[in-house]
Amino acid sequence: MPTISIFFGFVVQMYWRDHPPPHVHVYYQGFEALVAIESGEIVGGSLPPAAMRIIRSWVARRRAELLANWERGRQREPFERVPGADVE
Repeated sequence: MPTISIFFGFVVQMYWRDHPPPHVHVYYQGFEALVAIESGEIVGGSLPPAAMRIIRSWVARRRAELLANWERGRQREPFERVPGADVE
């Protein structure tokens, strides 16, 4: 699965042609979660509360880039890297 961003110990990945709703896979200190791009809510798995606040904020700021990547995946095109919360 392609990694699109790494920051603060988070690894954010996307699958090509993944199932709806549009989401990212987030890995953090042994936790795994699927986070919906539109809402920033967890749709599968779990994250600690503080980690979830960081990811929710990052997803909100990067929503357009994440949705563009989601569409690239649907078309089987290469994903682009998305800047992490550590460069903002």
